[in-house]
Amino acid sequence: AEAAELGSIQALYNLGLAYDLGDGVQQDMMKAFQFYRRAAMQGHALSRFNLGLHEFLDGNCGRALRHFMISAKMGHSDSINAFRDPECCATREQYDEGLKGYLAAVEETKSPERDHAAKMKAEYGGSDNMISLGP
Repeated sequence: AEAAELGSIQALYNLGLAYDLGDGVQQDMMKAFQFYRRAAMQGHALSRFNLGLHEFLDGNCGRALRHFMISAKMGHSDSINAFRDPECCATREQYDEGLKGYLAAVEETKSPERDHAAKMKAEYGGSDNMISLGP
């Protein structure tokens, strides 16, 4: 909670998720949304996606699509999949715009160093959170 008070977007997301799922705290969707919103406003793509998902589940397709569009343009792949859901009511133009924004975000993050790291991970295994220094 202290990290969230200091503005850590990952801590804000984690608290939102905890309240969303009732993990270690009493489930409270209002608090979950508050934490997701704060993280989303600071650029956390998964928080933005979760806001869209909850809007979708509540029947607010227009709001959901706006959240999905923003998170897609931040490079969040599940947002593109959400546009494909027939119940989401996205138009072909909305899907195309989201896909274009997603691809631009992915292209923007490409670098020789990232490509090398991905190659090394595929070749030697490992997780995104751990660097192996030997056997």
